[in-house]
Amino acid sequence: MTSTARRPSRRTAFDPVVPCSDTTTRHVMPAEWMPHRATWIAWPHNRTDWPGKLGTVRWWYVELVRHLAAVEPVAICFRSNAEARQATARLEKAGVSRDRIEPFVIQTNRCWVRDSGGTFVLSQGPAGRRPALTLVDWHFNAWARYDDWSSDDEIPTHIAAALQLRRLTPRVSPGGRRIVLEGGSIDVNGAGVALATEQCLLDQTIQPRNPGLGRAGMEEALRAYLGIDTVIWLGAGIAGDDTHGHVDDIARFVAPRTVVAAIEPDERDANFRPLADNLERLCAARVGGHALTVITVPMPRPLWFGGQRLPASYLNFYIANDLVLVPTYNDPADRVALDTLANLFPTREVVGLHAVDLVLGLGTVHCVTLQEPAA
Repeated sequence: MTSTARRPSRRTAFDPVVPCSDTTTRHVMPAEWMPHRATWIAWPHNRTDWPGKLGTVRWWYVELVRHLAAVEPVAICFRSNAEARQATARLEKAGVSRDRIEPFVIQTNRCWVRDSGGTFVLSQGPAGRRPALTLVDWHFNAWARYDDWSSDDEIPTHIAAALQLRRLTPRVSPGGRRIVLEGGSIDVNGAGVALATEQCLLDQTIQPRNPGLGRAGMEEALRAYLGIDTVIWLGAGIAGDDTHGHVDDIARFVAPRTVVAAIEPDERDANFRPLADNLERLCAARVGGHALTVITVPMPRPLWFGGQRLPASYLNFYIANDLVLVPTYNDPADRVALDTLANLFPTREVVGLHAVDLVLGLGTVHCVTLQEPAA
């Protein structure tokens, strides 16, 4: 495992990762821009995430599904058949055909399925066999922050059963403790390279996901279960992010050696120094001996609600088949972000989705979507 960062790091003792039982199989997480069979979402219901705005957010979801259903099936987790019927009626009013929706009754605590739904990987066995779709079931503990997570932790079990997929549960030894990893904490190029932040994955004091599993242990888990050979370690995430440093708000691969990075033009803003440090690390990183092409996108102006800074970022976009959905904020920088991504994805339609109400829940488009790769 190659660890790439701005500064050299010192490896320390760590709890060893329990290896996959089948050592002849390599598991690889495809890049998000690779073909999808479907997109998974979970229907919103937690009123504490959107005080007074849950009804508005549900109609936002209708708009999300309307766009996604035009390019790929949408698999939706509902808490009950009654909830599925009510939501389907709304979707049909918006012109979404029933045959583009795959409803599943799966209990959830929240709708942030990017983080709770596990990771789809392609598993390549002996030569000559076709890659098989597998679901990696990481432990989910609500970002080591909230208490209500038990239903969300079971989502990958239900998805794997519904799709009849093999399910892997990464663990450490001794004791076989499950490894925590949220989908928003990493971004991959599909060729063995991942972006992540030290603030999120290596934290041992504020929101520690994996106490005792250090840098080397985390890298070994990513190698064994996602096929990651190189981690480009960034520093910290953005202000207002309750996940404590998810990378999908600050830097994203858009091609094997091209990254889009968020920058803050205002030197007085809390995001200025962390994002400048991340940009420096990206410019210093090497993939296969080559420098990355780094494209910058400005942050929107700060959004606040009830005295709380909200984690508004354009980097929380989602790449679907023939489509890129980008959160927008009624901000002058909306056009810059949309134009930049349109230039980077010339064969896909780039669509802005108004996310001022959605971000009240402390996440936006990428957080609520999970790609199922085409096997």
